[in-house]
Amino acid sequence: MGEIVVVRHGETEWSAAGRHTSTTDLELTGAGETAAQALARTLTNRAFVAVVSSPRRRALRTAELAGLMVTDVDSDISEWNYGDYEGRTTAEIHADAPSWNLWTDGCPGGETPQQVTDRLDRFLTKLRPTLALGDVAVVSHGHASRALAALWLEQPIAFGAHLTLGTATISVLGHEHGAPSLRQWNAPPT
Repeated sequence: MGEIVVVRHGETEWSAAGRHTSTTDLELTGAGETAAQALARTLTNRAFVAVVSSPRRRALRTAELAGLMVTDVDSDISEWNYGDYEGRTTAEIHADAPSWNLWTDGCPGGETPQQVTDRLDRFLTKLRPTLALGDVAVVSHGHASRALAALWLEQPIAFGAHLTLGTATISVLGHEHGAPSLRQWNAPPT
């Protein structure tokens, strides 16, 4: 069984500022492009049977700069839809809703944790036959990738709250003695 190599997109202006970014389709910053290019050095020794990207420009551009040939674009690995909280920081949201927690509450006008669980479960179901052929790179986003890891580990989506994930990082989901495992997490380019 192959591994899932999760690549988080490079920095954007909003990710650098801590602003929730889902459907707003931003370009990478200069630093984001540089970091995405550095990912190529880390990924150069990996062979992928497939490279799946979110449809957002920041993910597609990261894949391109990292030297990954995208074989499929899948909206199921798009970032959590933040709805009314799009473009806002957690501090700004907490000023209006002090007890808000993305992982348990979801977003008004956006997605619930169950909706994100459903689409990422659907993605993993589609991905499993390809993993039988080898490693797959998945180029995605911060919260979506954290949620994907939680579900891979057979945990509730809220477990993703415990998985810090920086921009332009590599994480590896695999198996240990037949059980889903976290082989590497939040590794910057080498």
